[in-house]
Amino acid sequence: MIAALVFLDWHVPFLLPCQVEFQATVKWLFRSIRYRPLDLTSAIQALDGGILITSAIVIHPPSLPPLLSNTMTLVSNDPSWWPFINSYRIFSYFTVAASVGIIYDWVLTFGQEVELFWKGRRSLMTILYLSTRYVGIGYVILKMLTNVPTISITSSGCRIMYITLESTNEVVAVILGVILIARLNAMYQRSKKMLAFLVVIFLPIRIANTVMAAMSMMHISVEEVVLSGTYGCKIDYVGNTVLLYAITWILDIGLELLLLGLTLRIAVKRLRELRQYSKRGIFGDCWTVLVKTHLCYFASFVAVSCLYVAFSSPTLSGKLSSVETQIYLGVAQIFQFGQMFVLGPRLILSVRGHHAEDLAGPEPDTTTALTSITFLKRVHLTSGSVEILDVIDIQ
Repeated sequence: MIAALVFLDWHVPFLLPCQVEFQATVKWLFRSIRYRPLDLTSAIQALDGGILITSAIVIHPPSLPPLLSNTMTLVSNDPSWWPFINSYRIFSYFTVAASVGIIYDWVLTFGQEVELFWKGRRSLMTILYLSTRYVGIGYVILKMLTNVPTISITSSGCRIMYITLESTNEVVAVILGVILIARLNAMYQRSKKMLAFLVVIFLPIRIANTVMAAMSMMHISVEEVVLSGTYGCKIDYVGNTVLLYAITWILDIGLELLLLGLTLRIAVKRLRELRQYSKRGIFGDCWTVLVKTHLCYFASFVAVSCLYVAFSSPTLSGKLSSVETQIYLGVAQIFQFGQMFVLGPRLILSVRGHHAEDLAGPEPDTTTALTSITFLKRVHLTSGSVEILDVIDIQ
């Protein structure tokens, strides 16, 4: 795809006999070249908020080479690029701000993380939490390197970083899906039928998304560009890459809607059962925490999905160089980082933290038989014969 025309700097490989002939040749050259206007409507953008830089093509007469500082880097000092460079710089500010926010959230919760995860025994939820948290930190650092226009990256480095970021997106999506399935499995009292149903739904969707992501990464061309002293990565997509991205978002939205519906269904059922008792205690509070964290995560995911799907409209994608569009993309990226690397880990952290507060409380529930397991605890109440499921990740 072509987004703009790079300014041409011609090198005449022969000597002209006189000034008049030289001027005539120059006039002929400019009459022969048809300049394409600066059109950013076809600029390629990653729907996941990835590297944004327009493609470029050099149109030149048959006997003259294009302007390249080397075979791998495109260079241009054309002033027509300046509006885009300015807007791209604004987008990089949002990238840095979102990355700093992720690191700041990690610093705030590090003490709680040490107490609840590092000092306890290892479990599946511990591994999933630490993976999401520290993969996220590495992700945002790499994101800053690829989006800050003052950092020079070679063409091979651009490609490696792009593939790494896209692969990380898929890995984190799998981890978050496993966390949600584990929570639901615990809510449904480890029902084998429910677990089988969730796995049967989850695996095909994730496999399909991974295959489409791999196909997208195979059909790209990545080069380093230097525009008026700023650095970036030029990414060309071919075929139905944008369509593949849209399909992955649609599949993920469908999966999230299903998981949310199942969560609300069992939560309402359990909370109704708890109304039979005069004191809800930690049981009702735990279910409240579970529902709140899932609703927050789902709302953030829907916001991210809507922002990127809406960006595919001509109104926004046709004005990629505008400051407003780059601000829009920057906001979408902040929501995406928050959904993946803040609310995702808190699906586990909030439940463990809630349970730790209950154990440290002045009046522990003496009717509760605490059974330490990975993500599930069954509690029998002396005031009734109903077995209430208390979903708590204790260790």
